[in-house]
Amino acid sequence: MAALPKFNPHCVIWFGRPSRHERDMLAAAGWRMRIADPARDLHVGMRGEDYVIGLVDLRGGDTSALAALEQLVTDHADLPLLALTSEDTPTEDAGVRRILSACGERLVAPLNPQQFGQALSSFDADGTCMDDASGMIGQSAPMLEVHGILHRYSRVDLPVLITGETGTGKELAARALHERSSRHRAPFVAVNCGALPPSLVQSELFGHERGAFTGASARRIGLFESADGGTLFLDEIGDLPLDAQTNLLRVLQEGTLERVGNSHSLRIDVRVLAATHVDLEQAVAAGRFRQDLYYRLDVLRLDMPPLRDRGDDIELLARRFLEAFREHHAVTARGFNAAARQAMRAHRWPGNVRELLNRVRRAAVIAEQPLIGPAELQLGKNDGAGAGLDHAREHAEREAVLSVLRETGCNVSASARRLRVSRVTMYRLCRKHRLSLAEMR
Repeated sequence: MAALPKFNPHCVIWFGRPSRHERDMLAAAGWRMRIADPARDLHVGMRGEDYVIGLVDLRGGDTSALAALEQLVTDHADLPLLALTSEDTPTEDAGVRRILSACGERLVAPLNPQQFGQALSSFDADGTCMDDASGMIGQSAPMLEVHGILHRYSRVDLPVLITGETGTGKELAARALHERSSRHRAPFVAVNCGALPPSLVQSELFGHERGAFTGASARRIGLFESADGGTLFLDEIGDLPLDAQTNLLRVLQEGTLERVGNSHSLRIDVRVLAATHVDLEQAVAAGRFRQDLYYRLDVLRLDMPPLRDRGDDIELLARRFLEAFREHHAVTARGFNAAARQAMRAHRWPGNVRELLNRVRRAAVIAEQPLIGPAELQLGKNDGAGAGLDHAREHAEREAVLSVLRETGCNVSASARRLRVSRVTMYRLCRKHRLSLAEMR
């Protein structure tokens, strides 16, 4: 039997009944397997730092099993998924079509090592999910989760709303979605909506004709036209004025736009990705954001985790930033001492990855020794002054999550709605506070 490519140990949850040959194939590649029988196991918990891929076995065509599989896929929408079909799979069945649409890739039995290896490697090229090409670096559970979602979302041509605190890498995520999509050869155009002059928003987005307004001395192609065939990333979408929101909604609904000063409609083909660090639902309630536009943009959602929740990624990123800085600058610093590494783990990183980058660059310049210490990072004793408050916040967050899970009978979707977060964030909070859904049910 030919060998699969070697990976660091991760886990495949097989929703169905694998053969002995298939079990051996996974074991030879270093992948652990957990089998979930659709007839009995309606809930599968996540364990610690596992990177988990779900494989939905659609062979056999048993209708009762298919219904259970569809429920499993719905309950575990946060997992990267593969589908396994055979000649007996009723692909015309509506439930099967829904399952296949939720899966990143479809494999056809009988499996061979090469086919299976390529499918697994498309999720995790080296077991760490460090994507240097897009800058999406990280091997923590939250970032592995992000990479799984990016893999799935890049295969569908739907809008994505990317949320998260300032500095968490929302534009990097948008670029990664574009680069992994079928539009990767076409333009990726990014615009910060908050930086557009209010009087020129319409012109910047949709273009204008010569003479459309004072100062319009020539025709201007807008950002939407510039991104035709590719991807337009609208950062800080919550800062877009209401009149521009109306025109944006029309573009999303009809696929056409009108330049300022021209009533002729132009057809465009653009995938829109949007990002915000504010709560758009609150903005809708306050009348600052159109509800219908919000629903148009929030088709798929990606929550970028804060750096403080990413564990070992902090040191990993710090080393990578220092290495990149050393390539272009002659500095003494080449690493971090133990005290600096401890200080980085203790810091709350309100500015997230952007703050880490700036602190590392500054430390590299001022450090006089090969190993950077806490002082060079400006992470001194006073940095932990708010530790008591941070602990209180963590405790309150855990109690809120625990309370809503008990009230909903551990229904993740219902709990997410009550806390006004996504399902992915709900699973992340459960892992962060070591709450086992399987044990609570």
